[in-house]
This record gives sequence, structure tokens and C-alpha cells, in this order.
Amino acid sequence: MFSRRTEWDLAPNRLTEAVQTARTAGQAFLDLTIANPTRAGISYDRAAVLDALRTETSLDYDPQPKGLLSAREAVASYYWNRGESVGAENLVLTTSTSEGYSYVLRLLADPGAEVLVPKPSYPLFEFLADLQDVKLVPYPLIYDHGWQIDLHSLERAVNGKSAAIVVVHPNNPTGSYVTGNERAQLNQLCAEHGIALIVDEVFLDYAHDGQSRPTFATNSEALTFTLSGLSKISALPQMKLAWIAVAGPQELAREAMARLEVIADTYLSVNAPVQLAASVLLEQRKSIQSQLTDRLRDNLCELDRQLSRDPACSRLDVEAGWYAVLRIPVTQSDEDLAIALLRERAVLIHPGHFYDFPSDGYLVLSLITEPAVFREGISLVMNFQKH
Repeated sequence: MFSRRTEWDLAPNRLTEAVQTARTAGQAFLDLTIANPTRAGISYDRAAVLDALRTETSLDYDPQPKGLLSAREAVASYYWNRGESVGAENLVLTTSTSEGYSYVLRLLADPGAEVLVPKPSYPLFEFLADLQDVKLVPYPLIYDHGWQIDLHSLERAVNGKSAAIVVVHPNNPTGSYVTGNERAQLNQLCAEHGIALIVDEVFLDYAHDGQSRPTFATNSEALTFTLSGLSKISALPQMKLAWIAVAGPQELAREAMARLEVIADTYLSVNAPVQLAASVLLEQRKSIQSQLTDRLRDNLCELDRQLSRDPACSRLDVEAGWYAVLRIPVTQSDEDLAIALLRERAVLIHPGHFYDFPSDGYLVLSLITEPAVFREGISLVMNFQKH
């Protein structure tokens, strides 16, 4: 009755079961995995956000496949304020970056085609690939005084079935940006093999050193689809507005936009109120990002302070994003450790295998956690590790 593409193992993993058991029992715990900024104690301009959604123009149905021009111009203005030129005509609006991935995979990949994805990274790609009937081929990020793409392994993984290379800039959870040299080699590889780049930039603005990094949305050397949206830029995941920026050699980019427009016209998924509010919602980033950036730095400093007392544990270098990776002694599986922390210390943290780390000895934690919770939670994790 059901398609093979949805034949997933839907049984909860052991950590999820432990969390469900704790919640059912009414057990309170310190959550160091929080990804929802609307529940992280961030201050929003509630009046501005809500007022932006109240407009009579929302009652008029104006179906524009790429999205309302005013909304696309608001996104173009966001890039302009970063010092980068992305034309509204090169943008397609979607409800989420997940939908953006779906559009682009439909555009680029026939059933059975291969898409290369980084490892470690977040566990979204597997489901998207199944739904689009494509095969994922991982390529490694390696850690040696900082993260870097294993370009040799990536090049060896490219073959006649390859449709695209996915790059996360900066990566989640490693927090590593693509370097200029890596970008040049990615462009060369794509050009040589006639494949595209799909670049996820949702955390682009969250550099811990405060220095802006260049977007791929202006990349002219290879056909490039850059994904981003309000979810992280303005910490408004509930507003469901994202986009695809198309760049690359002129003829390829033009053909891609024409085909994407047909895909978008088929669904017309983005609602009018959020599009009409786009400029105001993007404007919220100016206060939201400063709050989050301050918190990221404070929590990272607190983490380093506590780690300085225990030389057996360390954190991996992180340039950007909302997460940090701890390297710990391997005394049991990361999942067993995470379950023990939850049951015995009432602290929730993610094991590294959730993000496809190649071995045990890694924990992933959220840096947007409220500071008091973060401080206490890390203390309990560190003390637990000593026993």
C-alpha cells in the first residue's frame, strides 16, 4: 500500500525513548540540545512582528511562482546590507530550506542519481534523499587543528551518477566555514564534472569572531543553489519563509531559474501574509542576531572555563553556528553516556552519532541554551565524566 521511499524504521531510538519516559514521569531536566530560538529566552519585538502580519493586502490572492516581488526584494536587500549583490530575479521563495532542497533535488536529480553530502552533518539529508528518490554519498570532513573538507575523498566519490555536491556553510554541528581554497576547488570539481553545488547557509551570519563571511549566493564559477531563510537569520522558524538563490554561469543559471519557476508554480507554497511581512521580519535580525551572538560567545567562554579544569575533555574548534562539539574519553557508547546523563543527572545532550561522527567520543550541545541552564548543565556533565 505504501511506497518504498517511506519504508523508514519509525521506532524511536533509545535516547528518544528515555526522554519520553522522563517527560511522562514528570521529570525535569536541563536541555542542552535546544534548537528552537523562540523558547530560548530571546527578546523579540512582538509588536513589530505581529503588526507586520496584519495587512489587508493579504486578502488578495496574487500567485507569483518565484514569490512576491516585494518579498524577494527584501531578501535581496538583506544581501545588499551584507555588501553582496543578489538580484531579486535570481531568488525563489519557499516555506523552508527543506522545501528548497526538495525543489533543487527535483530540478537536478533523476531517480537513482547520487548527491554528495558532508559527514558529520545534521540528519536531515537522509529523509530528503529518500523522498526525492536519490542516493546519498557521504564525503568526510576531517579535523586537524580545525575542520576541513577531505577534497581528495570528495573527488574520488564523484562519478557519472553524481548530480550535486551539498555544502553546509558553516557546517552544523562542526561550525566550520568553507575556506576560499576549498571554494575554488569545489567550483573546479563541479565545472569539470558538470554537477551543481547546493549550499546551505542558514547559520552564515553567526560567526563567533564577528567577521562576515562571503555567501555562495554570488558564486559565478559553478551552477550554485544557496539556501537560507528566516528560521536562523531572524530566529523566526515559525514564520516559514526561506529562499533559493541561483547563481553560476549565465546560461546555466537562466535555464535553472526557468525550470525552478515551473516547480515553484506547481506548488505555490508560500503564504501571502509572511511574504508581505518579509522586510519587517528580516529587519528583526539586527536585534536578534546580536542577542544570540552574545549568548554564543558567553556560553562558549563558560564551556572553556569548565573544560580548563578537566584536561581529559576538550572541545573542537568552532567558527560559527549554534553548536559546540565536545571530545570525551570513550568509556561507553555516546548514546549510552547520553542516556546515563539524562537518567542520573537530568541533563539532555546529543551523542555524536546523531550527526554521523565516525566514532564514539563526541557530544554535541547547543550554545543558544539560556546561560544559567547551560552553566549548570555543563557542570553536571563534567562532574559525571570524572566518575
